[in-house]
Amino acid sequence: MQVNAVSIHDQIRIKSRKEIDKLREAGRIAANALRVAARSVKPGVSLLELDKLAESYIRKQGATPSFKGYQGFPATLCLSVNDGVVHGIPINYALREGDVISIDCGAKLDGYHGDTCLTVGVGRISDKAKDLIATTQLAMYLGVSCCRVGLRMGDMATTVQNFAEERGYNVVRRYVGHGIGRDLHEDPQVLCAEQAPGTGFRMETGMTITIEPILNMGTHNCKVESDGWTVRTADGQFSAQFEHMVAITKNGPEILSYPDPEFELDDSL
Repeated sequence: MQVNAVSIHDQIRIKSRKEIDKLREAGRIAANALRVAARSVKPGVSLLELDKLAESYIRKQGATPSFKGYQGFPATLCLSVNDGVVHGIPINYALREGDVISIDCGAKLDGYHGDTCLTVGVGRISDKAKDLIATTQLAMYLGVSCCRVGLRMGDMATTVQNFAEERGYNVVRRYVGHGIGRDLHEDPQVLCAEQAPGTGFRMETGMTITIEPILNMGTHNCKVESDGWTVRTADGQFSAQFEHMVAITKNGPEILSYPDPEFELDDSL
């Protein structure tokens, strides 16, 4: 359902600098946990193993997994492999050479949530898969660069969609970004496609949102598996996702989900 930007504007929670600092700390823990899991990605490792590693790290920091128990979701990570789009439940699937895996992680600390996602390859992957991953990451950063006071959501969405489609990919419409704070999902919804320039909510200082484009090699259409969570591409082609939390400030976008330097991946942009 399309959200009317005018009607939700008064529901968007503007954050103070103190609240943004708390979100940054939660985002840092989520980002570190995400990379703890990503560093362990290799052929033969199971999705359940990755989930346990991330949960252990989060709890050792005095935080709790944001996703576990959220609307009944059973795990710490959403793990989506190959044609998986979002919300994949970790199972005892052993990763294989050439797989692509999107890892989405959330952590709650001191009442505030962190939420971030990246996609990596398993061992040696195809050039097509490499290009999908690289393009999706660039699309996310392009979206982040549009998070400036006075611009509208439609300006960002159009920029991301045009970039992806010019490179032969389709942006998933059904699953979008969101506001974030004391609640994991707050207003507004943050689209990365099918929003005209100059429309949607106007960016204001103190808004905190997630930019999380999902790009598919084929159709943007998706289907939900019988478990009620796992979403896959309708045509079985690969999908990739990247996500950062962003605070909109008078000086431009401020990413709130950077990891500590020692947790960075070698191929990060």
